[in-house]
Amino acid sequence: MNQQVLLDWYDENKRDLPWRKTTPWGVMVSEFMLQQTPVNRVLPVWNQWLKVWPTPAKLADARKSEVITAWGRLGYPRRAIRLHESAQIITREYNNKVPKSVEDLRTLPGVGEYTAAAIAAFAYGQSTLVLDVNIRRFFARLFDGVEHPTNSISTIERELRQKLIPQDGAIWAAATMEFGALVCTSKNPACDLCPLKRQCAWRKAGYPKSELIRKSQAWSGTDRQCRGTIVQALRENSKLSAVALNKLWHDESQVEKALKTLIADGLIETTGKSFRLAN
Repeated sequence: MNQQVLLDWYDENKRDLPWRKTTPWGVMVSEFMLQQTPVNRVLPVWNQWLKVWPTPAKLADARKSEVITAWGRLGYPRRAIRLHESAQIITREYNNKVPKSVEDLRTLPGVGEYTAAAIAAFAYGQSTLVLDVNIRRFFARLFDGVEHPTNSISTIERELRQKLIPQDGAIWAAATMEFGALVCTSKNPACDLCPLKRQCAWRKAGYPKSELIRKSQAWSGTDRQCRGTIVQALRENSKLSAVALNKLWHDESQVEKALKTLIADGLIETTGKSFRLAN
């Protein structure tokens, strides 16, 4: 693989995203928000978040209810609570500075293998192995000749992708991620415009369809939708009774289950007769 071709493509085509020219904290916030959430939905929330809470210490002082409300519709707000908890630890144990090492990052709530590697790369320029879904799909097509990678990352995959990292690993991570997001997309990839198409094993194999069936997650009528409805209602009201919440949903048993889950996750609390966002 001619790595410089990809790096040149990135230099000419990269999007002007604000977290690419921000603080380590700004990078960390973006990584939490971008988990399973598209860029266009994250952008306005990220900008507002960094205005209100520009440092871990600022977020650490916020109330849970403020954090959950500010998270908006970026998905289930458990990520927001984990980010809030991480901010408190960073403030208390790391002098208000996002830790640099992957090992320290992995100790923070909500920071797994990928997130730790991404923060280390994008915030501190480290040559870590960053493998998000876009990168894995791009490499699976280019080298393995398959449409989609497996659901989990194998040891062999890690070892092979690690060998690809050039000296400037942070730029490499950003370039491969951007390429997967803009060119080698999940659906309707721009293969004719791909500067690496002559090297692509998937193209040489005739673009075989992946045997891996990826079912889209249902939403309508699910427990997830019920929880989301309750959280949104409590964002808009200081508190609501169980009777009021039951009026928002067709299944009272599902509401009861959702309330128990939300309390267990630390997102809401009850005063006995009513519910509100956790403080």
